[in-house]
Amino acid sequence: IIKAHLEGVIEERRERGEASVPSDWCYIHNFDDGDQPKILRLPAGEGRRFKSGLERLREDLRREVGNAFSGDEFETQRKAIAEENQAGQRALFQRLEQEARAQGFTVQFSPAGMGLLPLKDGRPVSPEDFLQLPETERREFESRREGLMRRVESTMDEVRALEHETSQRLADLSRQVAEFATTGSFKRAAGAFSDLPQVIAFLDELRAFAVERVDVFREKHDEQRGPEPLADAARVARERQVSLPFEVNVFVDNSGADSPPIIIEGNPTFGNLFGKIDRRFVFGGYVTDHTLLKSGSINRANGGYLVLPMRQLLTNPLSWETLKRVIKEREVRPEDPAEVMGMVVPQSIKPEPMALDLKVVVTGDGALYNLLSAHDEDFWETFKVKADFDYQISRTPEHLDAYAAFICRVCNENKLRHFERTGVAKVVEYTARLVADQHKLSTRFGLVQDLLIEADYWARKEGAALIAAPHVEKALEQKVFRSNLLAERIRDLIAEGTFMVDVSGEVVGQVNGLAVYDVGDYSFGRPSRITARTFLGRGGVVNIEREAKLSGKTHDKGVLILSGYLGWKYAQKQPLSMSATIAFEQSYGEIDGDSASSTEVYAILSSLADVPIKQGIAVTGSVNQKGEVQAIGGVNQKVEGFFDVCQAIGLTGDQGVLIPKQNVRNLMLREDVVAAVEEGRFHVYAVDAIDQGIEILTGVAFGQRDEQGKYPESAINHRVEQRLREFAQAQRELTRRNGAGADEDPDGKDESGDDSPPAKS
Repeated sequence: IIKAHLEGVIEERRERGEASVPSDWCYIHNFDDGDQPKILRLPAGEGRRFKSGLERLREDLRREVGNAFSGDEFETQRKAIAEENQAGQRALFQRLEQEARAQGFTVQFSPAGMGLLPLKDGRPVSPEDFLQLPETERREFESRREGLMRRVESTMDEVRALEHETSQRLADLSRQVAEFATTGSFKRAAGAFSDLPQVIAFLDELRAFAVERVDVFREKHDEQRGPEPLADAARVARERQVSLPFEVNVFVDNSGADSPPIIIEGNPTFGNLFGKIDRRFVFGGYVTDHTLLKSGSINRANGGYLVLPMRQLLTNPLSWETLKRVIKEREVRPEDPAEVMGMVVPQSIKPEPMALDLKVVVTGDGALYNLLSAHDEDFWETFKVKADFDYQISRTPEHLDAYAAFICRVCNENKLRHFERTGVAKVVEYTARLVADQHKLSTRFGLVQDLLIEADYWARKEGAALIAAPHVEKALEQKVFRSNLLAERIRDLIAEGTFMVDVSGEVVGQVNGLAVYDVGDYSFGRPSRITARTFLGRGGVVNIEREAKLSGKTHDKGVLILSGYLGWKYAQKQPLSMSATIAFEQSYGEIDGDSASSTEVYAILSSLADVPIKQGIAVTGSVNQKGEVQAIGGVNQKVEGFFDVCQAIGLTGDQGVLIPKQNVRNLMLREDVVAAVEEGRFHVYAVDAIDQGIEILTGVAFGQRDEQGKYPESAINHRVEQRLREFAQAQRELTRRNGAGADEDPDGKDESGDDSPPAKS
């Protein structure tokens, strides 16, 4: 439903001309620092075109550069430069040789360099023969050698300068050829993206890079001409380094979008939300680059809307804290979660961040919202707008039409059979039952979708072309069947008498109360025997469940309220000299809720008046101190639970359930229960006060005071008042008998205000 609402918002923006398609985002190589990839923002669809354009450019360069460097003109110029270098070196060496001979030496070349050998009669003198020469002659040779060695060194400097000049000329030649060879390819590429200045700027950098590393393109061309295996890892890395700038990572691709995106991320882990930095294993280590960056849902939602479940988000603390940070900074980059936590990671990169312009919607319940508001100081600053989402909507013609449209959409999205009118009506009835209100519809669309899918299964199994009411009913029956094992077990125990519940006859001080049990997504009602016993004393109403620590706070409050009602009703002229005990029989777990408080009042009144209560009528409803019966929850489960028990034991036609009048609108009963009520085999009574309820339960009038302030003798009120008067009289007699110094309760409790033992008579 959130997605549908956001789609409506986008449609309104489109009508105002504000719903533009978001941009593409591409990561590219950074020529200044390869570990900090740059990000380009391009119009939607241009990212793919840019990527394919650079791939074509790379292939064009390989072909055109290879052709240019393998041409005759380049080879002729290269050879000419090389020959000039060789000629220059020969001239230098010849000059050196002439100078050496003039001094009686010859130049000898070896792997270790150049050396000078003395000449004797025009022939080189070996080291052994040199030692045989007269000392004066040797000293003369050594003297001349020192002067010649300085000339050898200067000649070598000239040779090195000549080689450097030759290398520079060859590099200039290669650069000229490369610039000429790349001009056409880059000109075509620039023309294709002439309206994108950031792409043109990148192409300028890329051309300078390609010209400087043109040798790699020549090597690739040479491989195509003749196989030459690459045995050197450094060469592979070098080729990768040159190829990498031509690779574009289309980080966010909106080429197929026609409106701002709506991204619903159900699993907001750090990587799923903010993207990842992948790595590849190369030559014994992990490496990464801009092509291994993966986008997250927040990247893909940029320019639109991102919907996140709050509870799942909080189970990923790093995601939650990072989300608040990126929303505040309005930018996000892929990061390694280990690095964010300060851990050492393999080679990593630091991409340029993406500028954010999106709306983030987090969903959760009210309790979670209140918890975050109270304990997370950043929560209010980050999420400034709160929207309450109601679980129900009014049952209006407009909403009914919308529900029918929702059913149609679910059928289309999930390839289900479509629903005929009876099927739609049955689904609408189910949604009203979900909220237990005849005038409302549920917005728990997940449950409704599950029902539609299961109804389609039963229609398909039957071979029906459309889904009708029986298929929906079958799906609902099977849903209950899969979950009602406990309900059936309890019903069987009641039917066989293990759990003592009477559904016929009349008993004094005993009423069938109703409780609701929740088992996962299934809830059911069951009757429980509630008994009350009244006797002389001043203990008031004693809740046995409370004394046994099996009563919840709400149930305790209900008991205190009924005590207030009894005091208000019957203790205006005399003290309420009565003790009463109430109990849920065969109840061994905690009981909570006040929906049985009216039931407990009926049981106490029955006990005081000594008037039996019909056991075929179960009761639910809370009561206030004025004796008004108040609405309760789970009315459908309670009515159906008692009906199932009565049906299991045997319907008599006198059985039914007493409910608060305010709950009539909440009745969305099963069809078999409705049929039983229509046929008079079961009854549902609605009351708004205790006096109405007790009359239905006992068949005896509650009674109103006459002009003298007295109740009719047959009325329940008269009997209760008479019994309480008898209790009060007995209390006074006991007080007189025990003396004025002690005020002993017949229950054995000392109420004198101290811990002294009771006085003896």
